[in-house]
Amino acid sequence: MTRVHDMGGRFGDGAFHPESEDDPVFAEDWHARALAVTLASGFLGQWNIDVSRHTRERLSPKDYTRFSYYEKWISGLADLLVENGVLTRDDLRGTGEEGRHPLADRMLKAESVAAALAKGGPAERPSNVPVNFEIGQEVCTARPAANRLVDGGHTRLPIYATGAKGRILKLHGTHVLPDSNAHGLGEAPEPLYAVAFPASELWAAPENPKDEVVLDLWQSYLEPL
Repeated sequence: MTRVHDMGGRFGDGAFHPESEDDPVFAEDWHARALAVTLASGFLGQWNIDVSRHTRERLSPKDYTRFSYYEKWISGLADLLVENGVLTRDDLRGTGEEGRHPLADRMLKAESVAAALAKGGPAERPSNVPVNFEIGQEVCTARPAANRLVDGGHTRLPIYATGAKGRILKLHGTHVLPDSNAHGLGEAPEPLYAVAFPASELWAAPENPKDEVVLDLWQSYLEPL
């Protein structure tokens, strides 16, 4: 069953108001700090990006629906720090033990930030998994949109695209499978495709039926037609 975060294409959540070019990058100063501390904590090497995403998804539905974007980030980070033994709840309250932290040597220093961010975190990996689909081939996404390795686990297949028919636009190579990587089961790289879906395949009454939505999907999410 999907979680509350899987909101794409869902009705009843109100109008979507895109940001304009004149809007500031961060609406509040603390938003920038929340992003910075989350990225810096990731460089400690105690979790990967898929674990981080899954942690935000695991916030309680009550919290997820009432929190703002960066409140979700900072709440997920707090959970990550405690669950991975980096900090304790007392540390987060400011009442923990003093002293040098065991991970202090891995701290991302200010002079290293630009180079670290420019390097990024490429997810392409070599793989022995054969490529099953060709450019232009018609495929169908798996049903339901669920992690096949862990019950209730992380997946990048959105619920609005489950069971939909599309065609392969591009092969991106072989990339880390989030469904495995988010749960400590290894990177399990497999082919990743750009798949185009007609709007009429995804929604019962699309405003523009001839529009297409392109999703990047892993091979294990797809079935041949």
